[in-house]
Amino acid sequence: MVSKCANPECSAPFLYLNRGKLFRIDSEGRQDRRRNMGNENKSGKSLRRIEFYWLCDECAVKMTLAFDKVSGVFVRPHLPVHTVKPAAAAAA
Repeated sequence: MVSKCANPECSAPFLYLNRGKLFRIDSEGRQDRRRNMGNENKSGKSLRRIEFYWLCDECAVKMTLAFDKVSGVFVRPHLPVHTVKPAAAAAA
């Protein structure tokens, strides 16, 4: 359950869906954490895991969330956006 901003340095509480930015992260659960549901054939497929994270308005302006298998979910600054001038405008 989302209760506060995903930025560990921020304590803004999650109150409304229309404020901030909600992220859905699909990841694979570890094989050793699978539940045995009776006559399940252990096919070796990893369990898909869906988690939700939220950044408050203030953090969402300057940060985003990223995921990697080693670190899990983490907050990082937005990558700089490089603007490319159209060729016609550059020639004028």
